[in-house]
Amino acid sequence: MDTRDIQALTAVKLYYGEGLTQSQVATELGVSRPTVSKLLNLGRERGYVRIEIHDPREEASETATQMRDRYQLNDVRLAQPARAGNAVLLRELGRVGAELLDELVVDGTLLGVSWGKTMYSVSTQLKSKDVSGVEIVQLKGGMSHSDKSTNDIRTIGGFCHAFHAYARTLPLPVIFDSVETKRIVEQDRFIASVLALGRTVDIAVFTVGAVDHDSLALNLGQLSTTEKDLLVERAVGDACSRFYRADGGIALPEVDARTVGISLSDLRRIPTRVLVAGGAHKAAAIDVALRTNLATHLVIDDATAERLLALDSPAAPAAPASPGSPGSPDSSTPLTATE
Repeated sequence: MDTRDIQALTAVKLYYGEGLTQSQVATELGVSRPTVSKLLNLGRERGYVRIEIHDPREEASETATQMRDRYQLNDVRLAQPARAGNAVLLRELGRVGAELLDELVVDGTLLGVSWGKTMYSVSTQLKSKDVSGVEIVQLKGGMSHSDKSTNDIRTIGGFCHAFHAYARTLPLPVIFDSVETKRIVEQDRFIASVLALGRTVDIAVFTVGAVDHDSLALNLGQLSTTEKDLLVERAVGDACSRFYRADGGIALPEVDARTVGISLSDLRRIPTRVLVAGGAHKAAAIDVALRTNLATHLVIDDATAERLLALDSPAAPAAPASPGSPGSPDSSTPLTATE
């Protein structure tokens, strides 16, 4: 440790530990106030000090209670971004999502993980937890055939590092060129075992995406131009790369048939399902996901939660149905309040 690091440690202890002002710290160290500011920044970068902010609104607020009641959820956590901007929103959703997972994961947990920008944010903000026997299961393929990265491996790595876990990955594209190729690959013993394990996890953590021409899920080099246009026209969102309409039905069955990963019906059977998503552009996707029972736990920003609460009262959540059966959210049949 060099002299600069030692100075940074001393500055951190005086400023954060003893409550001195930066001017007082400067006097103690015999340096200028700007130098103290730089030393404090260095201390934060080195990890000599960690700042934790506990916002009681994240766990206990009228908005969270109303969201729990409206969508019949077990738990709702609200991210409270201090300022506007997608980067800030992603960071806060990831932080609050990481805190919730820290509470849920225990010894022996089988944890299913999806990918996406929100999931990557969660993975980077998880703190190490002293648990054993945890396994992380990738819920869908993540290889890209374009210059867009899914960050699937880095996301899985973040979860494994935090929970000292073993990874079960799917080194595959999420959407294949043909149903025939997908079926052949799924017959591989290793791939089949990971897919089967994904259907039996204790906890699934995932996000939902809005569907437009800029969506990551549409730009991995796995869809034709016609398919992209149809998905933008028909789909309101996707969960685990399963594109769904506003009524909850599958938006494009021919694409869904080529998709590798957990189905929406299998997702609903997971005991604990943590949805981490936010932003006005995802409001419709989140609303449909919640109305069709995709989540038991929700992490969302307060502004989007308020937007959802302002919508007309939702229909009763659909009861799980077998895949492809009439009324099943995995089929092309729309959902109704009685289904």
